Amino acid sequence: MGTVITERVYGDNAEAVTEKILNRMHEIEDNLSINIRTSSISQMNSGSKGSIYSEEVIKILETAKRYSALSNGAFDVTIGPLVKEWGVFTEHPRVPAKQRIDELLGLVDYKSIDINKKENTAKLTKAGQLVDLGGIAKGYAADEAVNVCIQNDVKSAYINLGGNVSVLGSKPDGSPWKIGLQNPRGLEGEYIGILNIANKTVVTSGDYERYFVKDGIRYHHIIDPKTGYPSKSDLISSTIVTDKSIEADALSTATFVLGLEKSKRLISGLQGVEAVFVTKDKKVYVTDNLKKYFTFKDESGEYTYVEKG
Repeated sequence: MGTVITERVYGDNAEAVTEKILNRMHEIEDNLSINIRTSSISQMNSGSKGSIYSEEVIKILETAKRYSALSNGAFDVTIGPLVKEWGVFTEHPRVPAKQRIDELLGLVDYKSIDINKKENTAKLTKAGQLVDLGGIAKGYAADEAVNVCIQNDVKSAYINLGGNVSVLGSKPDGSPWKIGLQNPRGLEGEYIGILNIANKTVVTSGDYERYFVKDGIRYHHIIDPKTGYPSKSDLISSTIVTDKSIEADALSTATFVLGLEKSKRLISGLQGVEAVFVTKDKKVYVTDNLKKYFTFKDESGEYTYVEKG
């Protein structure tokens, strides 16, 4: 999945379980990656009409459409043509011509994914469309890694898929896991806060993760489906804390694009979902139910913790 997987699994069968997790990750990659020609998603993107897919693929596509609708399109897995055009995930990123971006915007429409759950079929209804599960697949994989642990009677585990963190239970000594939140403008490993959690997932989207600079302008990888350009909301980092990583993955992208105020309203209407938002003016906002699990720890001295509002 183009990322580093870190596992900490505790128990007498820990070594065997870590191997099972890695095998499951390879299965998911083979099924969902747009970079593997034989994957189900590549098959869909190649224009295969109404092909029969696994329940796994249908489930993920349905979940993607649900969060696309919930965010009013701020998260959209049909962003693929624009992601490909910008090339941020390649060795040769570029700034597309505005005319080209405008052309490709017509292909971005999550509603056009035609899913027949009864028949387990799915297709794209517009020629040239591409599904890119980059904003949700790692979350699904993290959930599956936790499921492997549960199925094998593991009580304590830490899974990190390139920043998508899921923890099962508490640490072996009974204390909560401590998850550091990256300073969006600091060096890797510099934090602006610590989350103390158990049986939760933590997923962050930020403009510092992948970007390139062209003519003095910084372009990051999170494309706004409405404009076709990297998101210009007032957020530089959005962290979601909840029970399911697939949900957190989609919502972290959506909220980053929506910006602070719209994201606060969105999260307030979702049960069991909490968030940490960091704005461009270096203010940190934490949703009410998460504050008792959050410790503000700004090593740079540049951020302000806004405890109200």
